[in-house]
Amino acid sequence: MSRRDLGLGLLTTLVLWQLLAWVIGRTVFPPPAKVLAAFVQDIPGDLGRHFLISAWRVSAAIILSVLTAVPLGLGLGQIATLNRLFSPLIYIVYPIPKIVLLPVILVLLGSGDTSKIFIIAIILFFQVLVVVRDAAADLRPELILSVRSIGAGRRALYRFVYLPAAIPAVLTALRVSVGTAIAVLFIAESFATTSGLGYYIITETWGVLKYAEMYSGVLAMSLLGLSLYFVVDVLDRRLCPWREAR
Repeated sequence: MSRRDLGLGLLTTLVLWQLLAWVIGRTVFPPPAKVLAAFVQDIPGDLGRHFLISAWRVSAAIILSVLTAVPLGLGLGQIATLNRLFSPLIYIVYPIPKIVLLPVILVLLGSGDTSKIFIIAIILFFQVLVVVRDAAADLRPELILSVRSIGAGRRALYRFVYLPAAIPAVLTALRVSVGTAIAVLFIAESFATTSGLGYYIITETWGVLKYAEMYSGVLAMSLLGLSLYFVVDVLDRRLCPWREAR
């Protein structure tokens, strides 16, 4: 996305927001100027602290899901026996909304960072796993045979063929999963915690009718998701430059 497109999107959002504020005309939907003023005032203090906590949780969950899902996905995609063994389990577990397990995870892991990171990671794990498995399975046989013909073993194949081929799939999965990760983060931080943007929005602002501050928390969570999306975009341009050229 170019800077021009980003600026145009932000301008359109602000204009529509202001128009809706005029139409609704109630304190529950303040105009953007009031929310931005609350955001600027709160971000150096309480809001900024909650933002950093949420950013740590979602970043740790993304890293954990990638480090566990990518090797397993590559193995399932290239080892048929392993895929036949685990595919029925993935087929059953993948469609289940993992967020319903949050109460169980909170009981087992407590209400600290570990439970939040785990629930986000387990949701992203299956999304990355399935995409990487399919990408590894779709590699052209002649490509693998050409590398094997020069004496490459399984380790070299994973390093120089399977892993580079899986990187675009991982980035695509992450790009699609960013919104899911932020949504799960909000739900996980909405109860049984005393920190994070979800706690700030539900307990510290909405619960005491501080609407401008509530929307500044929503804005902060939106910026967190947008920042993650831009990070994935930068990684895509650095690690997969041929896609940008195409």
